[in-house]
Amino acid sequence: MIFDRLPLDQAEGAFLGHSTAAGRLRLKKGHRLLRADLDALRAAGHTSVIAAKLEPGDVPEDEAAAAVATKAAGDGVKVQAAFTGRCNLYADVRGVAVIDGARVDRINAIDEALTIATVAPFEVVEPGQMLATVKIIPFSAPEGAVARGAAITSEGGPLVRVAPFVDHPVGLVMSRLPATKPSILDKTVEAVRERVEALGSHLVAWLDCAHDEVEIGRAIAELLSRGCKPVLVFGASAIVDRRDVVPAGIVRAGGTVDHFGMPVDPGNLLLLAHRGDTTVIGLPGCARSPKLNGFDWVLRRVLADLPVTRADITRMGAGGLLMEIPSRPQPRQGERAPAPRTARIAAVVLAAGQSRRMGRNKLLEVVDGKPMVLSVVDMVLATAARPVVVVTGHQADAVRQALQGRDVRFVHNPDFAAGLSTSLRAGIAALPQDCDGAFVCLGDMPRISPRHLDKLVAAFNPTEGRAIVVPTFGGKRGNPVLWAAKFFPEMKSVAGDVGAKHLIGEHADDVREVPVDDGAVLLDIDTPQALAAARAAGG
Repeated sequence: MIFDRLPLDQAEGAFLGHSTAAGRLRLKKGHRLLRADLDALRAAGHTSVIAAKLEPGDVPEDEAAAAVATKAAGDGVKVQAAFTGRCNLYADVRGVAVIDGARVDRINAIDEALTIATVAPFEVVEPGQMLATVKIIPFSAPEGAVARGAAITSEGGPLVRVAPFVDHPVGLVMSRLPATKPSILDKTVEAVRERVEALGSHLVAWLDCAHDEVEIGRAIAELLSRGCKPVLVFGASAIVDRRDVVPAGIVRAGGTVDHFGMPVDPGNLLLLAHRGDTTVIGLPGCARSPKLNGFDWVLRRVLADLPVTRADITRMGAGGLLMEIPSRPQPRQGERAPAPRTARIAAVVLAAGQSRRMGRNKLLEVVDGKPMVLSVVDMVLATAARPVVVVTGHQADAVRQALQGRDVRFVHNPDFAAGLSTSLRAGIAALPQDCDGAFVCLGDMPRISPRHLDKLVAAFNPTEGRAIVVPTFGGKRGNPVLWAAKFFPEMKSVAGDVGAKHLIGEHADDVREVPVDDGAVLLDIDTPQALAAARAAGG
């Protein structure tokens, strides 16, 4: 890759190294320079730009990031479209992140242009939470580095996956001494129940018995016979040796002690054992506390059907000092640390217009085998955008009939004759309060595809100034536009027949243009001539 100050006559197709103004035009860092951009720069007095130009053997940043990220993703992982050299992986299910840290290190050592960052291995993750990001440090990566990175991600199973929590029937044995108060046993049951339920399982049975290896062995055997899996054992006195009362009771029940103690504090006195394929855990005293401790680290793996061995326990020391860390979540109190997640995106499809230029309802005209409005709605439904709100007005019943059976919310605009703005206001008002943004889609753009919307979502990041995302083709802005929720109040106050287009100019610093590879984002069908041309062109 060439990165230098390039004369304008050598800069077409190069990526701009720094944001640059050309009169009223602002070109942002990373923008791929078109001939029209260069003309504007010349007119503004520029003779050169600092830019990057790819050479043979360079893989463009989005293509490189996607190549590695796609190979890295395993079960329970969704890969988002790459944008600005970043390709993010998100959890599709709640569970435990399983990540091969050694291979992550190997990938990061290949070339400085190729990086991957992940959450900590065995972290509890929620649906939509970011698991990993592959970032190409601009604006390309060497072809050989990308190939090596993709190859490493394919070795020995997925690099990143999510093991979902499984609903296990958990059993609990509690031993007691003569001085043990019933309230202690009640507190223990509730503490264990809340921990187990927070991870998607259920405490189905619990027994108390004397603090004696024979009695503990009988209680464990009883819970095993009831199908409890795993079995947890809370001794009235802390385990101090692998031959103590609790481990001796486990052995009497036919179990085997795998390891006593763990390099995690609190949680040092945990005991790991098994009988057959059932895990048996001797609990440390800290398991009565809501604070994160070593038992949580073991329990989350067991309830996600991930094996826990002696070797796994002994590798928990790095990061295992959990004491006095106020930022740690307390799972029994429902507190979880905030984590990056996919944006909640909705969609508004405007389908209320009178089609005056067409002379009949254009949305019901058939293009590519189906009514135009149905093509648009099916395209949106093929993405993750939810809910999809369809605003009706003119011939509302016919539009509803065309969309029969589709998972959409209808909102009727009785003022549709007053212009596009009334439909936009109605659609925005119908969106849920917790959505982060929404597409505004026109019902007469039947050639838009899900990949167009996915590219806009990949670019969307209001915290980084990408709050209005607009597709472009050949330097021209098109539709649909993705709007951050912070603009909804202004969109509810628009007037006239031009929608919210003026807001794009008023909030130029929040606008991100996303070039797409075809002109579908510019094609709306308003006239009989345009309809005939679209039908003649075919799909």
